Amino acid sequence: MAKLSRGTVKDFPGFDARTDAETLRKAMKGLGTDEEALLKLLTSRSNAQRQQIAAAFKTLFGRDLVDDLKSELTGKFETLMVALMRPARLFDAHELKHALKGAGTNEKVLTEILASRTTAELQNIKQVYLEEYESNLEDHITGDTTGYYQRMLVVLVQANRDPDGRIDEGLVEQDAQVLFKAGELKWGTDEEKFITILGTRSVCHLRKVFDRYMTISGFQIEETIDRETSGDLEKLLLAIVKCVRSVPAYFAESLFYAMKGAGTDDDTLIRIMVSRSEIDLLDIRREFRKNFAKSLHHMIQKDTSGDFRKALLLLCGGDDE
Repeated sequence: MAKLSRGTVKDFPGFDARTDAETLRKAMKGLGTDEEALLKLLTSRSNAQRQQIAAAFKTLFGRDLVDDLKSELTGKFETLMVALMRPARLFDAHELKHALKGAGTNEKVLTEILASRTTAELQNIKQVYLEEYESNLEDHITGDTTGYYQRMLVVLVQANRDPDGRIDEGLVEQDAQVLFKAGELKWGTDEEKFITILGTRSVCHLRKVFDRYMTISGFQIEETIDRETSGDLEKLLLAIVKCVRSVPAYFAESLFYAMKGAGTDDDTLIRIMVSRSEIDLLDIRREFRKNFAKSLHHMIQKDTSGDFRKALLLLCGGDDE
């Protein structure tokens, strides 16, 4: 059975790829570009429909739609429109490849994608990565990261998390005790225990472990991770815990911090808004409103400008004030 989408972007009814291709060509042809026409059209079509538009565009005009967008647009608005055009099944693999490419590694992207995706999504990412880049994602990760952070990523990339099923209360108790002994009760930290349990147990099992941990230790598991680990490993373990508790809440928090304070992390804003627009952006909006006492719409409105803002607000799809 198809999972009910909690996205803000759905298939456009009465869709006609050729008509849309003609609209886009007209918007970019001649002097000046009609950005408004571009953004309204592309944000109101699903990713699958955008692929059909790109095919029709090439058939009708012998031109590559993405190349045309790149030559007509600039800055973060261009980045956003090009991201919308990327086929959904390639999106995560592409982001990971760019996070691992060249000098310096973008740990934020590795952490966000590998901590938040389901087992099935992770298996697809590995497959696509291999097809597209003729390399193994795990090899690229081990070549670019070190220490316990690397080991936690490698565990996640195995995509072998236990499926949700019957809860074994004995194992819940055991895991909670192991984590307590590996962190709060130990001088120094046994990171390996955290890696194994957080990387392999099912989501519903881990939720019970976190509750039990709180009862045994008097701390939330997040407080312990905060105290006992640091740097990229700490951020990754916290991301896993947050995603176990609620993936939409995790993304709501990431969006909030991408816009909070001076300057905006446009890359994170684009990545989350595009990648979640057909999955759970409605739930993310709800969590945002609940946890930050303002709507996602309001914060985007306040923090961005121009065509970039218009397009993000259309993807957001409504105000929850």
